[in-house]
Amino acid sequence: MQKIAVIGAGTMGNGIAHVFAQNGFKVNLIDVADAALQKALQTIGKNLDRQVSKGTVTEAQKADTLANISTFTSIEQGVQNVDLVVEAATENVQLKLKIFQELDQFAPAGAILATNTSSISITKIAAATKRPGKVIGMHFMNPVPVMKLVEIINGYATEKEVSATIVTLSEKLGKVPCVVNDYPGFIANRILMPMINEAIYSLYEGVAGVNEIDTVMKLGMAHPMGPLQLADFIGLDVCLSILNVLHDGFGNPKYAPCPLLVNMVTAGYLGAKSGEGFYKYTPGSKDLVVSDRFSR
Repeated sequence: MQKIAVIGAGTMGNGIAHVFAQNGFKVNLIDVADAALQKALQTIGKNLDRQVSKGTVTEAQKADTLANISTFTSIEQGVQNVDLVVEAATENVQLKLKIFQELDQFAPAGAILATNTSSISITKIAAATKRPGKVIGMHFMNPVPVMKLVEIINGYATEKEVSATIVTLSEKLGKVPCVVNDYPGFIANRILMPMINEAIYSLYEGVAGVNEIDTVMKLGMAHPMGPLQLADFIGLDVCLSILNVLHDGFGNPKYAPCPLLVNMVTAGYLGAKSGEGFYKYTPGSKDLVVSDRFSR
């Protein structure tokens, strides 16, 4: 594999493009909005500057990485002659199905089609194509340049050779691949989201405050950040979407999202990206400040 297309220039898409380009792959970064593509290139440049300052890459490697990335606003043009497509668009079922129908139409017949979805059925996405054997989940963790894990999800029809190829490719990126099967939430979010939801329930029921809940998990369980801060970082809307997938997929009430989470998303308090969730986020500040709504 030499040439990769990445669909979506948001946080995950630009991180995936960064990692592939830094490891010598030619990357076509595709988004319908040119402004999003330009912002993605700026973000990749800033992240590379951070790596240069830490001595993990050289200025020459930074230049090579940026030179490996081309941008496109058309899927048809961006996926020509690629060996692999990694879709990293918004976590929306209908949008992903539409994208994979287009990818199936325009990508080379032998190309593998991967999705970075964190919860949506790979089997369902694959069924939107005429090549279900070549569709697979490639779930990177955020921030992509830093996090080592790639959760590789085999759909019901994914070919063994395709799975083995993606495992090898992930290792070439310096990642640690873990292969799982296609059930709601896979492994990462099937375990993580109920924990986050239970933390929100604990706050909702008045068991403890935001800071206390996160401190218990950080100091007692050696988590690098507490579940409420992590929820803010992921995006509360994304957390709600994944919990709904789990709830719908298993029909088990233990996955039902906390009413507090539903209300916060409805009101637009989505976490770091909206400026406030369980904590308040001020541009340029790294201070962790509990939202006034939850301060004691």
